[in-house]
Amino acid sequence: MATENTTPAASGDEQPEVDVRALTAVLDGEYAGIRDLVRSNLVTYASVLEDAEELGVDAFRERVRDVVVEMAATGQTGMGFPREYGGGGDVGASIAAFETLAFGDLSVLVKVGVQFGLFGGAILQLGTERHHETLLPDLVTGRLMGCFAMTETGHGSDVQSLGTLARYDAASQEFVITTGSEQARKDYIGNAARHAEQAVVFAQLEVGGKSEGVHAFVVPIRSGGEPAPGVRIEDDGRKMGLNGVDNGRLWFDGVRVPREALLNRFADVSPEGVYTSPIDNPDRRFFTMLGTLVQGRVCIGGAGVNAAKVALAIATKYAVRRRQFAGGSDGREQVLLDYGMHQRRLLPLLARTYALHFAQDVVRTRLHEVFSGTEDDAAARRRLESRAAGTKALGTWHATRVVQECREACGGAGYLAVNRFAALKADTDVFTTFEGDNHVLLQLVAKGLLTHHASEFEDLDQLGMVRHIAGLAFETVLEKTAVHTLLERVHDLLPGGDEWDREAGLRDPEYHLAMLRHREEHMLAGVARRLKRGIDRKGDPGVVFSQVQDHVIAVAHAHVERLVLEAFVDKVRTLPEGGNKVALGLLRDLFALSTIEADRAWFLEHGRLSAQRSKAISREVNELCRTIRPFAVDLVDAWGIPSEMLRAPDLVG
Repeated sequence: MATENTTPAASGDEQPEVDVRALTAVLDGEYAGIRDLVRSNLVTYASVLEDAEELGVDAFRERVRDVVVEMAATGQTGMGFPREYGGGGDVGASIAAFETLAFGDLSVLVKVGVQFGLFGGAILQLGTERHHETLLPDLVTGRLMGCFAMTETGHGSDVQSLGTLARYDAASQEFVITTGSEQARKDYIGNAARHAEQAVVFAQLEVGGKSEGVHAFVVPIRSGGEPAPGVRIEDDGRKMGLNGVDNGRLWFDGVRVPREALLNRFADVSPEGVYTSPIDNPDRRFFTMLGTLVQGRVCIGGAGVNAAKVALAIATKYAVRRRQFAGGSDGREQVLLDYGMHQRRLLPLLARTYALHFAQDVVRTRLHEVFSGTEDDAAARRRLESRAAGTKALGTWHATRVVQECREACGGAGYLAVNRFAALKADTDVFTTFEGDNHVLLQLVAKGLLTHHASEFEDLDQLGMVRHIAGLAFETVLEKTAVHTLLERVHDLLPGGDEWDREAGLRDPEYHLAMLRHREEHMLAGVARRLKRGIDRKGDPGVVFSQVQDHVIAVAHAHVERLVLEAFVDKVRTLPEGGNKVALGLLRDLFALSTIEADRAWFLEHGRLSAQRSKAISREVNELCRTIRPFAVDLVDAWGIPSEMLRAPDLVG
């Protein structure tokens, strides 16, 4: 083992022998090959980490662009595109490649995401053969750079209310793209300020004087390096981080594009100006269109988890090198990770990172199944959208928390740019609002729970959801949640007496799952009851929803945490007996018990914990931290982060 072991395993716990290489294979899974390719490319372009600190904004943007194009030549960025256009034909591999790229410079990561995920993904998923044949071959190689122009200054998550207008002119068989007001300018658009030649522009389609809702169009924004006629481009300037990405603003003043510029997988306009769509309901059509872009949320969630791994790897390695204060009778200074508080700061976060890794495996697999056609129906897509939204929210919040805690855990050394925390803090912070604000995404999760993924899911806006719940008998909601059976199950799993007996269920994953399931189902039934009561009292649906919004977010958060734990439990069950299974089982228990501990107020308020049991859980979390401490470095080494990506020469050696 690489760890400096000064603390023995806690009494009564088996000390597992961790096989780092075998554990890396478990974590890399079926995509080990593509992950190793990305690791190799990261090492090749490791100097970009220094360039981020030393180059000016303009020079660094060019450097990032060059790195992205050179990486594209290796095949790592095009894995999700069809083989006939130069891709790898494997959506799951493309997600795995993107996740692994998050070990390196995050401007490179985001530039890749904009070019191949957003711009390329929109053309692939919303376009048809005419777009694929003309655009994808050059897009996949990086010869054609583009951007994804959805967000407007006045409209972020509320995509249905975008102000950009695309009016069809039947006489010329062209769409006329116009920015209606300053609030309708496209803003924060990656690649727009410098490198994009084409944009996928989301706009309100108007045909024959009738609005048909938001659709996407391919619009040239540059010609010969200069703005195209009718297009105005402005640089967003320096940002909090990610300054290798050229974010910009776009205005369109009567820009004309041919009829074929409409990405027409879900709707088309004939030369004569007749609008048709295979999906009659406009709301359902809109949500179906946006649902095809779920890949971005899956990517960002995974990237957040992997950025957290970098921070934890640095902080953990530092914690077994740095000595401070005499901690024993021999008068020697102790290494930081031997202190109980330091273990408490880092090891539950390490356990949660492993949990989120396995949850990301699940959502990546679901995405691959849906996009490859293995399981592609309306219900499967709704489940995927909900799970992707929730995993992205928890994964990116986790990254923000981990980077800050790890920076503090490295003291003043963590403040030096060479030790990576400065860039990690600045570059990951926006992940919580990339691809949708996390609170908005959790409302999407709650919507699916409250409507039980009803067949009319796509038709329900916020107020429609409230009315839908109000129309259900409360007993129906309760039956769907099955909270009454969960109450019994949790009660059966609670050990008797005031003290925990480990054999009676403290480390029983069924007990952990039952606790999280009960919390979720109890919250879900409660918010449904409150919504129904508000409507029964003739309350305005918007006001009723606003009054329970905190409750809505809480139930969505509880739901996703339960899914994360289930993914961890399921993964441990599949492993062969041995040291790695024991080690992951301990991490699983630490994740579960620290999650319950973090929300102990709720469990106490609702009678699921006694004061004595709550204290016992805290003792057990401490015990698990002591048990895991001797092989903590092995656990972070198993992530396979190239040493060149850690940098931090004074922290990790």
